[in-house]
Amino acid sequence: MAELLELLPANYKNSQEVVELQAALGNQIAAAEAAKADVFKQLDANTATWGLSYWEQAYGLKTDVSKSYDYRRTRLLSKIRGQGSTTSAMIKNAAESFSNGEVEIAEDNAKYQFTVKFVGAKGIPPNLDDLKDAIEEIKPAHLKAIYEFTYLVWYELDAKNWTWAQFDAQGLTWNELEVLS
Repeated sequence: MAELLELLPANYKNSQEVVELQAALGNQIAAAEAAKADVFKQLDANTATWGLSYWEQAYGLKTDVSKSYDYRRTRLLSKIRGQGSTTSAMIKNAAESFSNGEVEIAEDNAKYQFTVKFVGAKGIPPNLDDLKDAIEEIKPAHLKAIYEFTYLVWYELDAKNWTWAQFDAQGLTWNELEVLS
């Protein structure tokens, strides 16, 4: 590593052994700095990778290494956000962390239930079962959770003013059509 060599007296720079030794030491220092930076990343749930299992253990979540880091991190962050007294804002926050979209919470206290309505992204979130598990974990036991989804309705499609040829040219599957914006 050139920086270490610059710290030595000039006459050492002519020694091949010293140059190689400083290069080896420089590589070790760079590796130690990278390892240190990686350890610091594990201290933040937003950037943790191999340290996610420690976070999951601390929050009582089952570790499933077959799942992606993003999936595990989302689940963990939802659990972290869900600590304390449960409020509709907390449920909304947890639901939005899973759905990657806007969510509305409608409380119906008379019926002991609340509705989680996905209003940002159309269709069913791909990890709905995990979202339901997270909501079930943070909601009060006496409340029922209901889930509502938004889809494309005919008048929205009609507003695009497509001819049948233009519509066919889109090449959309039914599932793609349901969530078309």
